[in-house]
Amino acid sequence: MPKSECDLAGLGVLVTRAAHQSAPLCELIRNHGGRPITFPALEIVSPENPSAAQSQLAQLDGFDIAVFISSNAVSHGLAMLEDDAALTRLKIAAVGRSTAQALEQAGLTVDITPADKFDSEALLETPELHRVKDLRIIIFRGNGGRPLLGDTLQQRGAEVTYVEVYQRACPTADPIRLLAVWPASVQIVTATSIDILNNLTALLGAEGMQKLRTTPLLVVSERMRQKAIELGCQSIILAQRADDQSLLEALCSWAETKKSQ
Repeated sequence: MPKSECDLAGLGVLVTRAAHQSAPLCELIRNHGGRPITFPALEIVSPENPSAAQSQLAQLDGFDIAVFISSNAVSHGLAMLEDDAALTRLKIAAVGRSTAQALEQAGLTVDITPADKFDSEALLETPELHRVKDLRIIIFRGNGGRPLLGDTLQQRGAEVTYVEVYQRACPTADPIRLLAVWPASVQIVTATSIDILNNLTALLGAEGMQKLRTTPLLVVSERMRQKAIELGCQSIILAQRADDQSLLEALCSWAETKKSQ
């Protein structure tokens, strides 16, 4: 649906992104007639061992490709670098559109990024990451994370190093006010990562999870859709990508369908 035709018609949209990342999506929702309700279910903090990450970053000259998993990996990774110029000597890969934009805004050239879908699977389909035998690759990421990207690159003959430049954490939040207004105010929930879904389980408690299960839930990957099914969610909408514009388009399509029912 063209965004000029999008009218969310006062729908209440629960936005669960980390607090420092929710404003652009909230603005889009507001500009298209919706009511964003913020409930951050993820917090991004400094890594547990920043000195270990800094030691790895001091050896960037020994790598061929740097892969950035997320925009958080960009902002926290660049903040830890003593010399950004070291990255200009490497090929740079970005998993998603927002990650690529963050790198470009920092003055870096993104050499490798998927053309369509924006996830690890799509990045692994790029020609450049099929030809990695004997190359050294450093992956900027948060604590833990999926092993798929690194494992696959190793299977293709690359030497892979992870540098953890931030941690994902569950915020401290009291859901009482949200739960009180939920029946009248929340018509759909957005979630953009498995961590957010896991944290919602912890934050909302039994009463809140019952509300979540009976509220339409917008997710951004098949993995998340499967997780939502495991949680017992009854109505799951899958956005094409994880960027804000794709979330808006999915919200608009769902709102249009709802009007016709």
